[in-house]
Amino acid sequence: SVTYLVVAGGGGSGYNSASGGGGAGGYRTASGFAVSAGTPYTVTVGAGGGPGPSMFNDGINGSDSVFSTITSTGGGGGASGAPGPRNGLAGGSGGSCNQYASATGGAGTAGQGNAGASAGTVNAAGGGGGAGAVGTSAFSQYYGGAGGNGLTFSINGVTYAGGGGGGGGSGGGNNASLVYVNPSNGTANTGGGAGGQGPSNTIGRSGGSGIVIVAYPNTFPDAVSTTGSPTLTNSGGNKIYTFTGSGSITF
Repeated sequence: SVTYLVVAGGGGSGYNSASGGGGAGGYRTASGFAVSAGTPYTVTVGAGGGPGPSMFNDGINGSDSVFSTITSTGGGGGASGAPGPRNGLAGGSGGSCNQYASATGGAGTAGQGNAGASAGTVNAAGGGGGAGAVGTSAFSQYYGGAGGNGLTFSINGVTYAGGGGGGGGSGGGNNASLVYVNPSNGTANTGGGAGGQGPSNTIGRSGGSGIVIVAYPNTFPDAVSTTGSPTLTNSGGNKIYTFTGSGSITF
């Protein structure tokens, strides 16, 4: 049996100032997953969702990641800053609404993530949901809400799937930022959501790509074969196969 982590791509953020932050990619992990010798298991690493491509467009949802029968859902896109109230999109974790107080955050997927923020203050949007927490609503006209925190994978101690900050916050679960600070993309291979656009009516940012990790005790032999060029490391008594691109693994 193996332990797996499957994180989907994070959601992109919307066009226009005071747009919502993207939701994190879905986060699924468990130990004791049964595998059979000689059987190839498919691995798909989801891409991060792109930004809203033109005026009044919401961010694009991230793509799903897969290991065998386990699928994590791509993060929801953040809402465009205009026109009027716009809701965040549903996903693994939901994207945030825009700057209008009556807008709502997108829903997260049960067992994978949390909802994006709702009820942002005018001129500052909320944060996208993360694997560990819901996004935070903006608390003043000048600050976007923080993205929801990610979760730390026990095998390697790395945190994945943080939501993007709203209205100019940074991607990947960082704290709230001034509305007039440029946002950032979600971090590659973490499933982080994109930061919402702050200073001007311009294009948003992209969510971070996902990741798939498969680990098992190092008393067992190496995998018979892999495709997709995963990285193999030995740590903490485990063999750890890390996929940052799609492929397969045969034990």
